[in-house]
Amino acid sequence: MMRTRPLKVALLGCGVVGSEVARIMTTHADDLAQRIGAPVELAGVAVRRPSKVREGIPAQLVTTDATALVKRGDIDVVVEVIGGIEPARTLITTAFEHGASVVSANKALLAQDGAALHAAAEENDKDLYYEAAVAGAIPLIRPLRESLAGDKVNRVLGIVNGTTNFILDKMDSTGAGYQEALDEATALGYAEADPTADVEGFDAAAKAAILAGIAFHTRVRLDDVYREGMTEVTAADFRSAKEMGCTIKLLAICERSKDGGSVTARVHPAMIPLTHPLASVRGAYNAVFVESDAAGQLMFYGPGAGGSPTASAVLGDLVAVCRNRLNGATGPGESSYAALTVSPMGEVVTRYHISLDVADKPGVLAQVATVFAEHGVSIDTVRQQGKDGEASLVVVTHRASDASLSGTVEALRKLDTVRGVASIMRVEGE
Repeated sequence: MMRTRPLKVALLGCGVVGSEVARIMTTHADDLAQRIGAPVELAGVAVRRPSKVREGIPAQLVTTDATALVKRGDIDVVVEVIGGIEPARTLITTAFEHGASVVSANKALLAQDGAALHAAAEENDKDLYYEAAVAGAIPLIRPLRESLAGDKVNRVLGIVNGTTNFILDKMDSTGAGYQEALDEATALGYAEADPTADVEGFDAAAKAAILAGIAFHTRVRLDDVYREGMTEVTAADFRSAKEMGCTIKLLAICERSKDGGSVTARVHPAMIPLTHPLASVRGAYNAVFVESDAAGQLMFYGPGAGGSPTASAVLGDLVAVCRNRLNGATGPGESSYAALTVSPMGEVVTRYHISLDVADKPGVLAQVATVFAEHGVSIDTVRQQGKDGEASLVVVTHRASDASLSGTVEALRKLDTVRGVASIMRVEGE
């Protein structure tokens, strides 16, 4: 039976995502009411610039006082899409204290203070949902938190930033350099005027922290995630990747150790074989590959950003939270019972592609191979090209720890015959 009294929703932020949330709530109001079991009513919209015309939103709902809005006491759900740490953190905790559940798309805040926010939600017996924080419209958090709750997830490997994937895809398909591809991404609106958060991996690292925490039932903070940007990736790296039958992607990788006692979370560019499903993810799309004991290998693919896709995930959470509200219940909260150790990057084991500039003379290869052997790093393949006294040497290793590889490279730099280390890239997705 349909309840006639509406559930009231406060919207914090009315930019690209927030305006789409408001639009969908209005245009799909009847369908949402049927799915929830009660009407939903937009009760207030907090913004920074009240004078801006917002189509479809009555002026009387607009306010600059977000704190007063979340303190009203009659708000059932607060939707937070303003981003950043403050005032979002304070507004969310205030909403819990005044009786509202929260739907958020704030990856940075959740990666930094997710444990405290979950504790505040639990203390006030309220929901905290955030499907939109990781991969836009792609259903990922709910499958990890609910559908795979009875399984053991061992690895989460994904492309979780559309801007970087667009840039790397352009470099791969056209031979363009980094700056040229970035300029095109900016012109098309895929990259911000300041793309640092994307191209330096901050955005992906926040998402990796959230994914690792959910997948491994362990608190993983942003500071626990190793981060390496993609600004140093060159057209030459792509040529080397193609010679290996690979392409290059900026990957978020969350792994459980073989003994099950620890986890790692990292973001960095990596070569992946063209046969791997992630290699075919083009343009600004996202995809996440999940490996678990019982389900095996699963892949989630779709648009990872943008107003409509992200709003879709927000509305999905809104429906779930409203249903819980009607039933007097709450959904799954934080699961951190495993409390696994988060290992540093030095303990991560993977393959490496190392390109060296060396002197073109006898004995160089033997010297380089000796350095690798002394540091316990096994070589898989070597390719050498030389001309006029200079040469390039490309070494692909078997699996080695990051610490042992770092020691190897440091020793290589000391060889008189090594002019320089042109590039080092990890090889993933075997």
